[in-house]
Amino acid sequence: MWLDTTLHQGAGLRDMLAQQELRVLPVLSQSGSDVELETLWQLCAHLQRLGYPAVVLDGTAPESDEAPGLQHLLGASTWPDSTALHTAPGGNASLAVVPAARGLAWLAATAAQGSALQQLQPLFRAYAVLVLYAPAPTQSALLHASACMPLVMTGPGAQGMVRCYQQLKHMALHAGLRCAVAAIEPPGHSATRRRTVEALETLQRSAQAHLGLHIHTTAVAAERPQDLQRLALQLLENGCTIDGAMALPAAQAHTLAPHLDRSH
Repeated sequence: MWLDTTLHQGAGLRDMLAQQELRVLPVLSQSGSDVELETLWQLCAHLQRLGYPAVVLDGTAPESDEAPGLQHLLGASTWPDSTALHTAPGGNASLAVVPAARGLAWLAATAAQGSALQQLQPLFRAYAVLVLYAPAPTQSALLHASACMPLVMTGPGAQGMVRCYQQLKHMALHAGLRCAVAAIEPPGHSATRRRTVEALETLQRSAQAHLGLHIHTTAVAAERPQDLQRLALQLLENGCTIDGAMALPAAQAHTLAPHLDRSH
């Protein structure tokens, strides 16, 4: 039954994307741990297997002449392979990962609110989804008042929960957005599931009490493909498109601000 539900959900989202523009899937970089990065690559692999060619803008990796990236594309510099970003990879192709720290910082600092991501559409139009992996300050500037719900990944048990709460607060204060939280349990950590669930429940209560936010949380076992596929579909559903529908309705965006307690 769960598999049927997942397949129907995936088919429905695929039909939806077929009629829309490039979809942005924001993932907040938190610890840069091996588990976090491996989970990110696994999520992208699941998206590609489900029929969504993906490109990752890595806001934690700076561009250079040896590793050209978004900064070069925005500056119309010569790309080593001019066809690389205009031809989407096949289902079994390796994932396209673009260094983007300087390019995203430039977009966040210079582009008008609500229009920064519009500049990415012509560059990555061959892809179905653009995974935006970057720190909270960059994400909040780029996604301000959008319809996206960024994903925050944290560790098992109570690992990283304090920093996770800080990211939730930052995104609410500076972007007017709620985030979804996934606690990733590395292989061999299944015994920590109860502590992980308890920590997530505590995080939910804190976000509700101090930020006025109802957040969605989930525990994901990294060794279970079905857990990762479920999270990939949630990430897809919580994304937003680079078109006129990106912006959150003003009334909805403004509902967050009155509830925020800035002292926590």
